[in-house]
Amino acid sequence: MSTPRAGEGAAEMIDLANDAPEAIFDLFEQRGWGDGLPLVPPTSERVTLMLGGAEPDEILGVIPPRFGVATRRAVAINAVLAGCRPAWLPVLTTAVRALCRDEVNLAGVQATTHPVAPLVIVHGEAVDALGFNAGCGTFGPGTRANATVGRALRLVLLHVGGARPGCGDQSTQGQPSKYSFCIAENAAHSPWEAYHRSRGLDAPSAVTVACCENPHNFHDMESARADRILLKAASALASLGSNNACISQGEIFVALCPEHAATIAADGWSRADVQSFLYERARLPRRVFLEAFDRRRWAPWMQADASDDALLPMTERADNYRVLVTGGPGKHSCVLPSWGMTRSCTLPLSP
Repeated sequence: MSTPRAGEGAAEMIDLANDAPEAIFDLFEQRGWGDGLPLVPPTSERVTLMLGGAEPDEILGVIPPRFGVATRRAVAINAVLAGCRPAWLPVLTTAVRALCRDEVNLAGVQATTHPVAPLVIVHGEAVDALGFNAGCGTFGPGTRANATVGRALRLVLLHVGGARPGCGDQSTQGQPSKYSFCIAENAAHSPWEAYHRSRGLDAPSAVTVACCENPHNFHDMESARADRILLKAASALASLGSNNACISQGEIFVALCPEHAATIAADGWSRADVQSFLYERARLPRRVFLEAFDRRRWAPWMQADASDDALLPMTERADNYRVLVTGGPGKHSCVLPSWGMTRSCTLPLSP
C-alpha cells in the first residue's frame, strides 16, 4: 500500500510493507504526524475519492507558523487521516479559507501561550443535509461529522502549519478542544434569524471560525425572565482570568441552549437585547482591573481617566458578543471567551 505525506504538497509516496493498523500508527508517530490518536491511512485511492474531481493543486491559504501552503490535496489528505467523509470536505475547505483571513490572525493564534483553538460552527441547510449534530452534546463526542471535521482542521494546523506542541504551538497547557472543536447551530430551535444571516450573509449554508477557549458552562433551571438567565452568563464572563479582561477588542461567543433562548425570546428580547445586556452587566470596577494588570490593550475610552469605581465592560462594544443557539434539551448554556487579538470569520459554504 502507498500513502502520501500528510503535510504540504504531499508529493512523497511511502510504500508500506506492513499495512496493519498498529504498524501504520507507529510509522506516523515516528514521523511526527498526527494528534496522538489512530489515523486512517491516506492512500491515493482515498485521497482521490475525497477530492471528488476537484483541482488538487488549488491553494486555499497559507498556514503559519511554518507558512505551509494548504492546497486542496493537502487538506483532503488530512480529511482522510481524520476519518471524514468526502461530503464534508467543503465544510473543511471553507473553514481553512476562513482561518486564513487577516482578521483571524492565525499566526498569533497558532503561536500564543494562550490555550486558544479554532471553533468551527456549521450553519444552515448543511447541518441536517450533512449530518452535523446541533442538538444534545453538540460540543461532545458521538457524531462523526462534528468529530472528524474538527479533528481534520487541527491536523491541517499541525501538518501544514507546523504547529506541534512546543514547536510552533507554544500553548502553556493546551486545551481538549485542540483535538477537535466543531459544532452546529440549532437554527430550527432558535427564536432569532440564523447566526450567519445576522452577520449579513444571504446564503443557504455557512461556516464560522472563531478562535476561543473551551466552553464555560452556566445554568439556570428555574427562571422565567431573560435578565435572570443572562445574569448567570454575565457572572461567568466577568473574570480577571480571561484575556478579555485586558484585551478589550476580543469577541465573546454566547451559545444559548434552546430552552434558555426560548425563555429569553418569550420575554420579548431580541439577539441585540442579549448583546446589550451582557455588555452592560458583565463588568468589573476599574480599580479591580488596574490592580490586576499593568499592561492593558484597551480601547482609548477605557484607558481614559475615570473614577476607580467606574464599571468597565469585558469587551469594548456590545456587538463583540456573538449570540447563537445550539444544543439540546436541558437548561445549560455556555460562554466562550476569546483569545482577544483575533476576530471570527463567517463565510458561505463553498465547494
